[in-house]
Amino acid sequence: MTTDTGRRNLIKLLGAGALGLGVGGVHAQAKPGAGKAPAKAREGAPNIIFIMTDDQSQHALGIYGNKILKTPNMDRIGNEGIRFDKSFVTTSVCAPSRASYLTGLYAHSHGVTSNGEEPGWYEQMGLRPDQITYPMLLRQAGYHTAVVGKWHIKSLPRGFDHWAILRGQGSYFDPQFIVNDAPVRFRGHTDDVIGDQAMAYLRRRPKDQPFCLCYQFKAPHGPWEPDPRFYDAFKNVEIPLPPGFGEPRPDDAPVAFSKTTQEIANMGDFFHKAERRPPLVDKDLPEEQRLHEVFQAFVRNYYRVLLGVDENVGRVLDYLDKEGLADNTIVVYTSDNGFFLGEHGFYDKRMMLEPSIRVPMLLRWPKRIKAGQVDDKDMVLNIDVAPTLLDLAGVTPPDWMQGRSWKPLLEGKDVDWREDFLYEWFEYPAVHCARKHRGVRTDRWKLIHFWEMPDEWALYDLQEDPDEMDNLIDDPAHAELVARLKTRITQLRAETGDVDPPGYVPPKLETGKCPA
Repeated sequence: MTTDTGRRNLIKLLGAGALGLGVGGVHAQAKPGAGKAPAKAREGAPNIIFIMTDDQSQHALGIYGNKILKTPNMDRIGNEGIRFDKSFVTTSVCAPSRASYLTGLYAHSHGVTSNGEEPGWYEQMGLRPDQITYPMLLRQAGYHTAVVGKWHIKSLPRGFDHWAILRGQGSYFDPQFIVNDAPVRFRGHTDDVIGDQAMAYLRRRPKDQPFCLCYQFKAPHGPWEPDPRFYDAFKNVEIPLPPGFGEPRPDDAPVAFSKTTQEIANMGDFFHKAERRPPLVDKDLPEEQRLHEVFQAFVRNYYRVLLGVDENVGRVLDYLDKEGLADNTIVVYTSDNGFFLGEHGFYDKRMMLEPSIRVPMLLRWPKRIKAGQVDDKDMVLNIDVAPTLLDLAGVTPPDWMQGRSWKPLLEGKDVDWREDFLYEWFEYPAVHCARKHRGVRTDRWKLIHFWEMPDEWALYDLQEDPDEMDNLIDDPAHAELVARLKTRITQLRAETGDVDPPGYVPPKLETGKCPA
């Protein structure tokens, strides 16, 4: 039976888990090195805190140029370390991307290709039981490991000494958790609860081991319900409209864009008075005014929930300072995917357009990384995080990981870095009706292929058209480029083990409940 536990009374429960006294099967899990004496971490091994939000646009932080949303604690991580400007995910949705962060693999390799909202949440579309993750390898190397907050992968955590995760998506208030196999309900705003859990783990962890804490928030995922202390934030602020907002879609845009169901004009969340949000939008307003007001309400609440995240990031950073841990603790800040904030008239993510695939990526390690760095030329990916953290911890990344360690970039070395990367999307028909597609992004060009028949292509010049409004696929002047990029998609798929069988014929598009 689920128990109700006050936020301020959870330290004994979490402390028991952190000290290896938790309930249930976490200690019976198969893991690398099972049956052997625990390894001792190398002397001076850094602590690691991996902070991840859910659905955070790269531009929803002050350090990336947002003039309205103030995020001093998020910004501090980048200002005291390095900010990557060209940082991307390889599949822009929760579960596949989270699995890529953990494994260093593309979705087609680790097998979590979909969120999947069907019954049997934990039994379907999870990581394979034999899949190794970077926390498992750190644990084998002598680290104490923990994850708190939003997990959202359909297999329960493995490779962690302590875990306290939201059930599924989780609610914004009084959330249900699973703590080391035990069901628990906490009181309060979810991101404050997650902050409490992180603090409890840090205080109660074994002090004779380096630690790796995955600190993972619910915000700013919908339905964007801030704590009441933020209700008045941005109340009288007019959010600037993104380019092209409210205008007709370009004639040359793929039909697949207009068949999605993620247009802000169709958002239903903001036409009623929610108990957990300020009063919002009158659905009977004239259409143009209603669209404007829905956009304003949506972005204001999106920003409001991020204010709570920033406060709870600050709690952990302040603790590191107070305890003398900051100098030798690696802190990474990122999101599981980007998010449309009105660009192309959209909200949500999924499609291979810049607001969806770009994520914040900040890294701080005062002992080894010079403060104030900005990398605006190297493309870094979610699949790079696992090999990077292993490498920085002195653990050799497995050669099967498909990402690359950023260690030479962090050390300022001139290295032969990637010139492009593969994006892939598999979940259709499903929520928001984003058709299956894949593509390649270079520094300047992006080619997208909606590959179920009848197929569609889109080509964008990111240098001349950063808002991706002009599809050049039918321009004869780019025919040779298109042919080269098509070949490159095939090569990237082959390099990562995603090869069509002999005689493969792309399937006919089956729309299900999605627009035909």
